[in-house]
Parts: sequence; structure tokens; C-alpha cells
Amino acid sequence: MAKKADFSHILIRQGIISEEQLGEAKRVAKSSGKKVPDQLVVLGYATGDEVMRAIAQEHGLDFIDLNEVVIPPSIVELVPESVARENAILPMAEEDGGLKVIVSDPLDLDTFEKLRFILNKKVEIALAPREMILDAINRHYGQMEDQSADSMLQEFTDTAIDFTETEQESEGGGDEVVDETSAPIVRLTQLLIQEAVQLRASDIHVEPFEDRVRIRYRIDGVLVERDSPPRRLLGALLSRIKILANIDIAERRRPQDGRIKVTVGEKQLDLRVSMLPTNHGQSAVMRVLDKDSIRVGVRQLGLSENDFRQFKNLIRRPNGIILVTGPTGSGKTTTLYAALNELNKPDRKIITAEDPVEYYLPGINQVEVKHNIGLDFAMIIRAMLRQAPNVILVGEMRDSETAQMGIQASLTGHLVFSTLHTNDAPGAVTRMTDMGVPGYLVASSVMAVLAQRLVRVVCSKCKQPYTPSDAILESAGITPEMAEGAKFMKGKGCGHCSKSGYRGRIGIFELMMMTNKIRELAFAGAATQDIRKAALSQGMVSLYNDGIRKAMIGQTTIEEIFRVAKKSE
Repeated sequence: MAKKADFSHILIRQGIISEEQLGEAKRVAKSSGKKVPDQLVVLGYATGDEVMRAIAQEHGLDFIDLNEVVIPPSIVELVPESVARENAILPMAEEDGGLKVIVSDPLDLDTFEKLRFILNKKVEIALAPREMILDAINRHYGQMEDQSADSMLQEFTDTAIDFTETEQESEGGGDEVVDETSAPIVRLTQLLIQEAVQLRASDIHVEPFEDRVRIRYRIDGVLVERDSPPRRLLGALLSRIKILANIDIAERRRPQDGRIKVTVGEKQLDLRVSMLPTNHGQSAVMRVLDKDSIRVGVRQLGLSENDFRQFKNLIRRPNGIILVTGPTGSGKTTTLYAALNELNKPDRKIITAEDPVEYYLPGINQVEVKHNIGLDFAMIIRAMLRQAPNVILVGEMRDSETAQMGIQASLTGHLVFSTLHTNDAPGAVTRMTDMGVPGYLVASSVMAVLAQRLVRVVCSKCKQPYTPSDAILESAGITPEMAEGAKFMKGKGCGHCSKSGYRGRIGIFELMMMTNKIRELAFAGAATQDIRKAALSQGMVSLYNDGIRKAMIGQTTIEEIFRVAKKSE
């Protein structure tokens, strides 16, 4: 145990983490079965680099920054790709007849013994974070992978069998010819999913057009186009995806949904599959659901200090409704799950009604909406109230009945979380009255509305200070005095961020507390603009201004804020 304390003491001495943060990481690590270094990174208290540097210092080993090291192909070839991938190691250099390899765990003696046996060489080790090693393995063995992907497509191009002729597909008679179990198609589908996970994509889009199949990944909220396989692979590729998702492969005219469970590396992932018939064939979208992505605390969401304090106080209230609003893909689910994780203690009963249940949370009762048997939000809320919960999460307030039931639940002493699709926080109040909920009920039950969007974070590896032009500052509403104290940053693009200059995302927020003045306006059925003016006059920071603040401290860029939020009057 003394070893464990050493690297953590180095981090504390460097001022990177505090004793309390270390204590929390140890507690979470104990309950989740993970290692303390990993948990420090997951909780966001330290970066993978900082933790690994401290571990390297503790063991007297070299720390390697894989973004700055070039490993010649002659060295890479010394270790077979399967060995490198299986053990998450990378050869770096030959030294005195031995081999220096980069690893992520200095105490994994079994692996070192195995390497000595396989390579028949003396093995020296250096350290780097595991994710960086896996990225580097993809980069260095990638040339070979690309060749295998090409040869895979080559197998189809050279073969005499046409797998899915468009005419056959449209006539519905191509089932016998589609060979979705052939090795190349199986490998192509696996490669597609693996690459998406390695690039941290949240969605995989397979879209058919007249003469090609377009494959795109959504990375940090922005779509990036990848390779286009030949058009005639479409049928086999879609059938393979359907088989994995347990969807009927004979049905081509109706939208279909399914789920795929896959393991990539050590990660177990859920993929939510959606099939939609288009005029050129079926389009597939696979949503990558990574359990790690919702294991964030309220602190890591990106709330400003003032909003964070208010939000923490709100979720400790015994009853009332807290609404989170924003368009699809704005991180509402993550925010709500962060709040539920905070409240998830043995003395509280938490029930959720979701459509569908995307992530499974231990210790929380989750109910999935099933419209085909009449199990909708309103019926679930009615039933869950008989289960005596303390906290309720209603996935979405879609209609008057669901909203009324949620309000009744809050008035009978329950804390209710829910989402609405509105552009800003004040719009949620008028949306509920539009749904047919009386103004006096909205005024008495809603405690706060949190509107949010996601913006990309400037890459930590290649960010550098820059000065925006006067025109941009003026259009952003930043005065020269404000700009003087600001630290604007921009990423120049590196291997860490796939040359985009951004890596990861953070929320920008607008928290509207229901003050007496706003309650009066809600009760009177006032317009959104009036509620907005009142909220801003009482201290609410708009989405746009919260974003500009984050741009001024170098977390994101002004262009990103323009992309997702509009300047308010």
C-alpha cells in the first residue's frame, strides 16, 4: 500500500490533487473495483499524463510523450500486432540487445515475463497512459490495418459474385445473394465499430446514395466523413448490422430499432441501432453508448461556480420539479444522470421512466416506456408513485398528461427531474402552459430550469494563445477592457485531437431560478420575452454569456459559441 501512497503524494506535493480528492478517488475505486490512478482521471482531478508522470517518478522509470516520439517501422515490426494489442504495449527502441517497450502499468510483471518469453529478449520498460498507447498502436500498426481494410474491399471488388445488386434489393429478391456472414463483411463491420470507438465517436452513420455508401462519425458533436465502401456492399453491411442487433433482416420498408452489445479492447459498449428506409436503400445510425461517459460528477459538467452552488442546493431539496432543456444531443441525459449519481444513496429510492433506457445505473430502478402495450410516461408515473420513491426522473415531458402527473408528484413531496425541448430556460415555463398545464401549477411546482448546449474544448496538447480580430470581438460583444484580461486559446491541431484543435466537450448553461417575480409572471401566463427579461435582471447568466466567459478563460473558442448559441438582446 505504501507504493500506492507514493505516486499520490507526488501529485499532492505538486498541487495537482488535494487530500480530499484522493480520498474520494480511493472510495470510488474501492466500490467500483477500479484502480486509484484510473479513478483520479475518470473523476477529472488529474489528467492521464499527470498521473502517469507521478507513477513513473515513483518507480524511477522514463515517462514517454507518445505525441512527440517517432518510432521507426523497423522497431514496430519486432513485436507482432496481436501481442501489442492484447497487452497494450508498444516497442520503442533496441538497447544493448534488449528491447525497450512502453507500458501503462509498471507492476504488471506477468506481462513482462510473457514478453521476454515471446520475444526472447531482455525487456526494459517506460511508461505512458494506456489510451495514448492504444492510439499509438493504431497509428503505427495502422498502415498494415489500412492495407487489410483495402484488401478486404479488394476481396469484394475482385470476386465474381455481386453481393447486392440495387435492382435485386428493390425487387426484394436479393436475400439469397447477400452473404452477411462472409468473413470480409464481418471484419468490415467490426472495423467500422472499432474505429468509431477509437476516434471517440458518439454516432456511426451509414448512408446510401445512388452511386456510393457514405460513412460518417460524429466526433465531439461534429460529423466527420470516413471511407466510402462500394455501393454494392450496402445490402451485406446492413444485414450484418441487423443480425448483430437482432433485427428482422427481411423487413426493408419500415423503420426498425435494435441494440448491439460489443466489446472493443476492454470496453463493453452498447450500440443503439436505428434503421430508416430512404429512396436509395436503408440508412443506419448506430449510437455508441459508453457507460464511462455518464460517470461524471456534477462538478465535471462545466457549471460556473455560482450555478454549481445553486444546482447542488436545488438537488438537495425534498420536493419540486427541476427541468433541463435543450435540443437533442445537448447533454441533458448526462446532466440528469450526474444529479442522480449524486443523490444515489442507500437511504433514497430513485425511479426513472425513460424512452428508451440508454444507460443502466446501479442502485436505481429504471423503467422503459413501451408504447405497444400502452406503457407510457403517464402510466409509469402513476404506478411509480405507489412505490414510495424519494426521487423521480421522467425522461421527457411530451404532453399535458405527463406534465400534469409530474407536477402532481412534485406537489405530493417528491423531487422530480425531467427534460423539455426548448431553446432557452424561460421558454420552458411558457411551453408547459402551452401544453395545457395551468399557470398556477407551473408557478407552484417548478423550482428551476437549466438550459444547456455542448461546446468543444480546445485541445490541451496543442493549444496556444491567440488574439481574435477586433471584428470578431465586436460581434461577440467583448469590449477592449474585457479582452485585456482574457486568455483566448486556439488549438493548432495535433495527433491527440486528430488535427481538429479540439478534444472533448463541456457544457454551457443558463440556470433560471424560479424567484417570486418569475412565479408571478408564470401564474399570469406572461410571454417568454417578459420572463427572460425578469430572469436576466435577477442575475441569470444567459447561455451565450456563459459560453463567452468560457472562451475568455481559454476553455473553448468564440467560433464554437457562435456555432451553438445566439447572442441575446
